[in-house]
Amino acid sequence: MNEPQAKLPTTDLPLRRTCATLHVHQQLLAQSEHYAQERQRIEAGYRQNVMLARVGQRDVISIPVVVHVLWNKPEQNISDEQIASQMIVLNQDFRKQNPDISQVPPVWEDTAEDADIEFYLATVDPEGLPTTGITRTQTAITAFSPNDDCKITAAGGIDAWPTDQYLNIWVCVLDFGILGYAQFPGGPAHTDGVVVTYQAFGTTGTAEAPFNLGRTLTHEVGHWLDLRHIWGDDGMEPGTECTGTDHVDDTPNQDGPNFGTPSFPQISCTNGPDGDMFMNFMDYVNDSAMVMFTDEQVERMHACLQGPRSSFLSSPSSPDSKELLL
Repeated sequence: MNEPQAKLPTTDLPLRRTCATLHVHQQLLAQSEHYAQERQRIEAGYRQNVMLARVGQRDVISIPVVVHVLWNKPEQNISDEQIASQMIVLNQDFRKQNPDISQVPPVWEDTAEDADIEFYLATVDPEGLPTTGITRTQTAITAFSPNDDCKITAAGGIDAWPTDQYLNIWVCVLDFGILGYAQFPGGPAHTDGVVVTYQAFGTTGTAEAPFNLGRTLTHEVGHWLDLRHIWGDDGMEPGTECTGTDHVDDTPNQDGPNFGTPSFPQISCTNGPDGDMFMNFMDYVNDSAMVMFTDEQVERMHACLQGPRSSFLSSPSSPDSKELLL
C-alpha cells in the first residue's frame, strides 16, 4: 500500500504520492548486514543525541547541496530557475516560513516547529573550485528505477560528490510512477542522498500538479535526516495497522498514509477527536496539503546531525538566510 507495487514501468506522474525510501531501506537490510548493524547502532544512540541536541541554544545548521540533473530529452534538463524555486521551498519549509503554515489546525499550532536547518547550493566543488552547485549530464537511460543507477556514472548516472560534505540530490526521470526516494543514514556512502523525478521538483518548469509545490524534496530530505513516514510504515499485512512507529511521540498514531487533500479531522487508530496529522511533511498527501514538521521531528533531525550526519556541523557558512527565503 505504501511503496511501489508490481507493475509495468511508467514515467507518468502518479495520481497520488509515492516514495521508494522504505523499499530502498528494506533492500539494504536484506543485502547488507553492515547496514542492518548501523541502523541498530544509530537508533540506539538517538536518546543520547537528542539530549546533546537539546543542550543550550540550538544553532541554525547550514547544509551545502549539489543538484545533479540527468537528462535524456532536452525538456528534462531543468532550468537554473526551476532549481532555485525548489531551494526556496526547501528553506521555507525547514524554517517554518512557508506561507501555508496557517493550514495547521489550532490543536497543533504549538507543535509545529522551525527545524533551524537551511540549505544552499554549494559554491565550492570537491576540488576547491567555484561552482554553481549544479551538474548537468546527458544520459542514454530513458528512465531510472530506485536501484541507484542514477548515482553511478558507469550505469548512466553521475557519481556523488563526497556525501559527508554535500547533500547530493539527483533529478532525473524515475519510472514506476515514483516521485522520489532517499537513503537513511548508515547506508553506503557512494549512494547517499536524495532522488526526485524532474516532474515533481520545484514550482515551475516541468513540475506538474499536484506535486508542483516542491514538497517531494522536503519529504525526502526529511528521510535523509532520518525521519520516518508518519504512520510508521505499518499496514502492509492485514492486522498490522496501528502497530508501527515513526519513533516520534508528538505525531498521532495512524493506520496508514493519507492521500490527496483530506479535510480535518481524519480519524484512525482511535486517535480522535483530532485524528491523523495528515498535514505533516512525512505523510503522503498532495503538496498543497503538507505544511509542517513537529517539535520532536525536529529534535530527531538534530539528533541525526549530532550523530550519523555530524560531518555537516562543520559545513561552511551559507549565504545570508534572508536570501534563501526570498
